[in-house]
Amino acid sequence: MATSTDATAQSTPTSSTKLVVTQVRSTIGAKANQRATLKSLGLRKIRQTVERDDTPQIRGMIHTVRHLVTVEEVGS
Repeated sequence: MATSTDATAQSTPTSSTKLVVTQVRSTIGAKANQRATLKSLGLRKIRQTVERDDTPQIRGMIHTVRHLVTVEEVGS
């Protein structure tokens, strides 16, 4: 039987790893959900860089826009 702490454990970062995400391509011609994903990541211009925690949610967002961004892992 799963407890309520198991559900919240998945949304917290598993390590101190950070992801540096840089937008490298334009959103012109991209689908609406991809534009919204970039906005949620905090990206709005080409060559803009943001640092995010390495969580499954962020990894999924990056997967959605993987052709528009580059990603580097940075250990903190």
